[in-house]
Amino acid sequence: MATSGTERPEIAAVAEKAGRYRWIICALLFAATAINYVDRQMIGVLEPDYLREEFHWTPGDYAQLVGYFQLAYAIGYLGFGKIVDRIGARLGYAAAVTVWTIFHVLHGGVTSVTQFAMVRFGLGIGESGNFPAGVKAVTQWFPQRERALAIGVFNAGSNVGAILTPLIVPAITIAYGWRMAFVVTGILGVLWLVAWLALYREPDDHKHISPAELAYIRQDAVDPTIRVKWLWLKLLARRETWAFGLGKFFIDPIWWFYLFWLPSYLHDKYHMNLTQFGLPIAAIYLLSDLGSVAGGWLSGWLIKAGTTPNRARKFTMLVCACAILPVVFSQYIESIWLNVLIIGTAAAGHQAFSANLYTLPSDTFPRFAVGSVIGIGGTLGALGGYLFSKYIGQVLDGIGSYAPIFAAAGGAYFLALLSIHLLSPRLERAKIEG
Repeated sequence: MATSGTERPEIAAVAEKAGRYRWIICALLFAATAINYVDRQMIGVLEPDYLREEFHWTPGDYAQLVGYFQLAYAIGYLGFGKIVDRIGARLGYAAAVTVWTIFHVLHGGVTSVTQFAMVRFGLGIGESGNFPAGVKAVTQWFPQRERALAIGVFNAGSNVGAILTPLIVPAITIAYGWRMAFVVTGILGVLWLVAWLALYREPDDHKHISPAELAYIRQDAVDPTIRVKWLWLKLLARRETWAFGLGKFFIDPIWWFYLFWLPSYLHDKYHMNLTQFGLPIAAIYLLSDLGSVAGGWLSGWLIKAGTTPNRARKFTMLVCACAILPVVFSQYIESIWLNVLIIGTAAAGHQAFSANLYTLPSDTFPRFAVGSVIGIGGTLGALGGYLFSKYIGQVLDGIGSYAPIFAAAGGAYFLALLSIHLLSPRLERAKIEG
């Protein structure tokens, strides 16, 4: 694997002649991630005006439902990481989308909080496969110099899904009711699944990829394809695994907070309803969309300019952490649109940080271990989200203020970056032997 991003003339020439089919694959990953976030965010959009009234739950009760999803996500993430490494991105992704689409549609038939908890748990299991499979596909289809950008692009689908949800779900809900909203949006998963199975193959087996593009994708040193006994135990013994995992543990709960609690926050602080908070939330996630792509672009540009991946990734993440910090004052801002700008900048910083964090497994591990490392990290991130949800419920039930929550949201990224640097100061390649 190349350790420096200096652009070699022969690679630059290949890049000019190579095709662009890998970006069609990236577009499919983008679409799946958008659908994934529509499905998971709908509960947050419907909670203040519909679900809270129908099921009579408190902030603590709602936090518990969010926690069930995150707990299932933690379990499923670990499992799907191993599944994707075993059966590949094509079948692994298809399995994940099938499971989460079924449980998403089942939301429309629940009649009790217990049933709601059950379908949220099932949704969490299915949706946990999105990023292990997506990052695995990027590792197969993109050279190292493009991975951060490709992950940033497909990760931007999460923002598009988060933008679309508060814009389209209210219209569907008002016209057909909140139960049918889950059924109608579930059709998107079925359509994507058909397209994925028709279009996705690994590069070496794909008839639409040119020899020049295949050479460009395979420009890095080839990792061995081997079966490793006790792979998870060996990965857990590596500092590089914990560098990625602790990074996820600290930052993922903040994104969960934005995703599941922003509608309630805007409802409680600014007295907005389902038809009013759509534009502010869409604006926040539009800003975060820009951040997702910009974060991948910046580290990629630094690598092409000759900076080592280690310095490029960490410098970009430091810039992101600094941009996020003003969100600690969000609770005290009375102007809705100024607050939207501050939270949107923080969300953009998160996505830029996350795009670079997701490249670390492919930077530091051989391809056969990437999915498992992503799974371990995602599990730690979801467990952090579960604990943070419990904390949010206790804070809101206890003092009714979001101030401590936004304080945590501003400082988490510095803790993440510090953990990454202490555990993997040079982002060196990990050796995993059979």
